[in-house]
Amino acid sequence: MPFRSHRYSLGARLFISAAICCALVLMLAGTGLTTFYRRSAERGFDERLSVYIKELIADLAAPPETERQALGDLGEPRFDLPLSGWYWQIIRLDGERPTIRASRSLVGGQLPKLLDQAIAPNPRGLRESYISGPDDRSLRILEREIDVGEDGRFTVAVAAPSDEIDADIRDFRLALTLTFLLLGLALVASTIIQVRFGLRPLVRLGSAVGMVRTGETPRIVGRYPPDLDPLAGELNQLIDANHEILDRARTQVGNLAHALKTPLSVMLNEAEAADGHLSQTVKTQAAIMRDQVQYYLDRARAAALSGALGGVTDIAPSLDALIRTFTKISQGRGIAASHAVPARARFRGEKQDFEEMLGNLLDNAFKWAGATVEISLEELEGTPGRIALLIDDDGPGLPDEAMADVLKRGRRLDETTPGSGLGLSIVVDLAKLYGGELSLQRSPLGGLRARLELPSV
Repeated sequence: MPFRSHRYSLGARLFISAAICCALVLMLAGTGLTTFYRRSAERGFDERLSVYIKELIADLAAPPETERQALGDLGEPRFDLPLSGWYWQIIRLDGERPTIRASRSLVGGQLPKLLDQAIAPNPRGLRESYISGPDDRSLRILEREIDVGEDGRFTVAVAAPSDEIDADIRDFRLALTLTFLLLGLALVASTIIQVRFGLRPLVRLGSAVGMVRTGETPRIVGRYPPDLDPLAGELNQLIDANHEILDRARTQVGNLAHALKTPLSVMLNEAEAADGHLSQTVKTQAAIMRDQVQYYLDRARAAALSGALGGVTDIAPSLDALIRTFTKISQGRGIAASHAVPARARFRGEKQDFEEMLGNLLDNAFKWAGATVEISLEELEGTPGRIALLIDDDGPGLPDEAMADVLKRGRRLDETTPGSGLGLSIVVDLAKLYGGELSLQRSPLGGLRARLELPSV
């Protein structure tokens, strides 16, 4: 699966990058320290072997009778134990045949000559390397070439098992791993603290923007660090510009409504005062024009309001007011209306638009209900920030094939009932402007159910 950085939050990116950097630094430091310690352990081990080489060289340089008594007597009993891993070897180089003298532990075996392997001596004149011993054990070997004058030229070699170095390195690596593991956990904890502390102003700014969006505050408030303060200022200017555009749109829509409604009212009044086919035609067409103008003005106003920041409407109080209004209008029909909407439910949008949508739906419900109208709220699972209002009546309902058709603008299934046919289409358009949706279904009460899906806070 390819890495997609846009899926990670800013805090996660900072944490991951810091964790990777810390891990790389610790790995490099661990590798470097282990390498340095290995060299240090080798130097310490080589110092022990070089002491034995010096003793052997001193024995070679001693008088012959002393040499016979003391050569190889190094005070280390492991040189006498067969295949103990501790060996010494002296080879004379200038004779007709190389003369080899060795420790008893070699039991007739022979160590390889580093002189023949083109290994350069170190500044102290010692050649050093790792070899495989007579019993296939890994050995650390030191070799030195020496000239004792008339007594000849020799190579003196001492070897010992490298297990001690490896054991030292393993102990050091274990201690280092535990130490770096604890250090890594401490660095991870400190990184989490730093990321949370560093991003706290950004989180506060996000919360402030959310409060503006939900209408709790008109502008972003609070003090922010110098690198975030300009952003907060720019956002406030954007909010102010949004409100200014909204006010300008409201003013223009109001002016247009006033400019069109006045001539239409004059035309209707003149047509009412006259008789005949022409006056009836003018009256009918002027009424249609007035409805259409009102429809498109409402749609334009809603389009401007739907993009505004901070519009939030409490659903329950608006429903209470609408139910009281329609109950008074339908007095004498005995219609009982109620709702089961929790007080915390809120619509993310303008109150006027919400009441326009619910008013049209309740108007239809009260118009066709036999005795009952019920309003309930459904919280959509898996879709946070969305709710559905359900308006049910016990009226005659609609055939399934007519439910989609009646939502079209200007369509009415009963021409004997007063109305322009624009109510449901207005609801559809307003809901779409807020990213919502209106659908019609069969009601459990036997009539029609209007399901209005809207954004919520």
